[in-house]
Amino acid sequence: MLPAIVIEKLPRLVRVIKLLPAEATPDEALGLADELSGITAMVAEKFTNDRTAEGIQRAMLLAVGGVSLGLEQLVESEDDLDALDVLVEDGAEAVFQAGFRLVRELSAMPEDSLVGEYDTDPIYAQRRLKELFVDLCTADPGETWTGYERYQGQLKQRHQVQAIVRAAQWLRRHHYEGPINDPDLNAEGVIALAIIFAVEGGARVTARTGQKEFERLVKSVRKNKPDFEAGWAELLTRIPVAHQAVIAERIATYRAHCTVLQLFKTKATMKQLFAELENYAGSELEADYP
Repeated sequence: MLPAIVIEKLPRLVRVIKLLPAEATPDEALGLADELSGITAMVAEKFTNDRTAEGIQRAMLLAVGGVSLGLEQLVESEDDLDALDVLVEDGAEAVFQAGFRLVRELSAMPEDSLVGEYDTDPIYAQRRLKELFVDLCTADPGETWTGYERYQGQLKQRHQVQAIVRAAQWLRRHHYEGPINDPDLNAEGVIALAIIFAVEGGARVTARTGQKEFERLVKSVRKNKPDFEAGWAELLTRIPVAHQAVIAERIATYRAHCTVLQLFKTKATMKQLFAELENYAGSELEADYP
């Protein structure tokens, strides 16, 4: 078996610095060194212990990653000469700020579809920002760095989560009994309830429920035998275009795999049905029976 080929990919800033002797003037190189020193000092003050050698070392690694992240975002080509031009013309501080802005915007996006009150707490938000900055931007100058690729992966994943959360928030605002303003949100649970209750037809939006209302739904479905597909189509006509893809995707999943919908057509007891519903709706269920 042949050994795996490992392609070294040093941080973008390191690759650019290697070009300085041949491609930059002494003044440009000196100016860049001054800026990078200033960035390292600032990072040490805000994100590490600037009173210790270890803190300064960590700050240097973060400065390298932060500037590299900015370069990857600002430079469309893979040509490091283009990156050098951007670094010299825009300045290292502007490039670092571009990289840090990516991290800040990413940290503000939901990481999963369970949203709690702490997610908007400034202290927790600052802690999440610092942890994400350290995770993505720690870059050893002599080793392969994958911070930008991991950033892109997290950005894609968080965009998907954000779409789910925003769809659930819309459903909550249009709940048939009035808007639900609870700061804790189980986005998948809200969407599950809306889809399950939509099979009854009428395009009524249900974003939260209790056992009594669920029992009413089960009796109605078993008696009237509505067309599930027609009910989902009616629901989708009420959903704004921005959220339709999320709801349609969940409908496709529930059509094939939702045990609650499958049990509607059996002789399963209400207790069995409600226990299954808890698996989908979670904290969005209200306990209205003693």
